[in-house]
Amino acid sequence: MKKTTAFWDASALVPLCVQEAASLRARSCLRNFTPVVWWVSLVEIQSAIWRMQRERNLTEADKLSALARLRILSAGWREILPVDQVRELAGRLLETYALRAADSMQLAGSLIWCEQRPKRKTFICGDRRLAEAADDAGFSVINLRGDLL
Repeated sequence: MKKTTAFWDASALVPLCVQEAASLRARSCLRNFTPVVWWVSLVEIQSAIWRMQRERNLTEADKLSALARLRILSAGWREILPVDQVRELAGRLLETYALRAADSMQLAGSLIWCEQRPKRKTFICGDRRLAEAADDAGFSVINLRGDLL
């Protein structure tokens, strides 16, 4: 069976690298959806992994395993690059949705990916506020945290 693509927010990719409550659902989604990600997602995920280690939620071995999984995962995803169109759209999205700047960039990247036609396109997310905005924008949202949609 051929997998379809879906836009993955960085918050949905972290559970693929680090064992947490959403990991099982994230792995299930990965079996069905090839990730399309925003250009800076790699750095956002690295930041989450390093933060977890600093906060003593990951051992050194866990951190190294998570970074290795991230390298493998990133080799198979498609990135939406930082073009002016993404930045301009992200700025406009801030008027409509109560998003932080980074989340606005994620949503803008997803809209560029689908040529601003989100109907029947999947957005996989682990952040409630971003999931709500993606749903309002017209995506079919899979919220890995399960607290919405």
